[in-house]
Amino acid sequence: MVSCTLSLLLTVTNCNVFGSRVLELLFMFLLVWYYCTLTIRESILKVNGSRIKGWWRLHHFISTVVSAVLLIWPNSACWYEFRPQFMIFNVYISFVQYLQFRYQQGVLYRLKALGERHNMDITIEGFHSWMWRGLSFLLPFLYAGYFFQLYNAYKLYKLTKHPDATWQVPMLAILFFILFLGNIITTSMVIPQKLEPSITKTEDDDTSKRKSEDKISKSE
Repeated sequence: MVSCTLSLLLTVTNCNVFGSRVLELLFMFLLVWYYCTLTIRESILKVNGSRIKGWWRLHHFISTVVSAVLLIWPNSACWYEFRPQFMIFNVYISFVQYLQFRYQQGVLYRLKALGERHNMDITIEGFHSWMWRGLSFLLPFLYAGYFFQLYNAYKLYKLTKHPDATWQVPMLAILFFILFLGNIITTSMVIPQKLEPSITKTEDDDTSKRKSEDKISKSE
C-alpha cells in the first residue's frame, strides 16, 4: 500500500512538473522495484501452496520488463509524445490498486470475523456469494484499466513510425498488448469459476432445506 501511495505521488508530480528527467527515472526505478518484489513474493507464496493463477505471476514479470524498458527509453521527442498518456495511465492504475486493496482488506476482515480465516492470513482463497457485491463494483474499473493498456499499445504502435522511434517503442507496444490480452481473458474466465462454488453451495443448502421440510411434514 505504501509503494502504491508513493507511486501515485510521483506520478502526480511528474504530471505537473514537465521535463524533470530525474523524477521520471526515479518513478521508473520505483516501478521496476515494485514489480520485482511482487514477482519474488508470489514465487514464495506459490512454493508455500498458494493457488495464484499462473497468468498473474507472468503479468508481474512482464510488468517488470515493461518498467525496465521504460527506464532505458532515451529522452527523445517520441518519449515526450507518449509521456502524458503514460502518466495519466499510472494515476488511474494507482487508483485501481487502492480499490483492490480496500476490497481485499474488507473481504479478509469479514472472513476472519466469521472464523473462516486465521488472523495471520494475508491472502484469500475461495469465493463466497456475498463477495460479489464488492467485486461487481470493482470489475468496471479493472476492465477500464485493461482497455487503457490496449490504448497504450495502439499509441505506441503509431509511434513506431515516428522519426525518433527506437527499439523500445515496438517492444513496449507488443508488451502492453500482451498485458491487455492476458488480463481481459484471465479475468473473464475467472469470474464464472469463482461464482460456481457459491452457486453450488446455495443449491446444496436449498436441497437440504427442502429435505428437512419434507421430513417435518411426514412426521406431522
